[in-house]
Amino acid sequence: MQLLTKPYSFLEDPAVPRFDAPDHFTVMDANCGLCAKGAAWIARNDTEQKFRIVPVQSALGTALLRHYGMNPDDPLSWLYIAKGHAYTSLDAIIRVGQEFGGAWKIFAVFKLLPRGAQDYLYGVVARNRYRFLGRKSFCDIPDPGIQSRIVR
Repeated sequence: MQLLTKPYSFLEDPAVPRFDAPDHFTVMDANCGLCAKGAAWIARNDTEQKFRIVPVQSALGTALLRHYGMNPDDPLSWLYIAKGHAYTSLDAIIRVGQEFGGAWKIFAVFKLLPRGAQDYLYGVVARNRYRFLGRKSFCDIPDPGIQSRIVR
């Protein structure tokens, strides 16, 4: 879902550390195997090098989630910011797929589900992500394509 705030509102929040905010970035769990796969997916498919990744565990990641009323300790907290607008849940995944284009537009099929079903499906995967794919820190993956995207 889109989080209804003024575009780039995080830049005006004194609780959010100052950073060079890219037009496209995600805030995700740096210790999650699913998120590590997501970071690798971004590195492989973002041929224009416009996506950046902010670890939830960083001061910046925590502050951004709090700015948008999200709990950094909640497994459902995943955030995608595109040109200052914030998205979460399956809507964020759909929008990332649309941004990459091509076959990744298939994620739009999730729009056919009612909002309650979307939230339920996302919640099941998010709450069980460690069980499904374990723990793996994308910050430790030696892939330069991933490392160059991490906002530290």
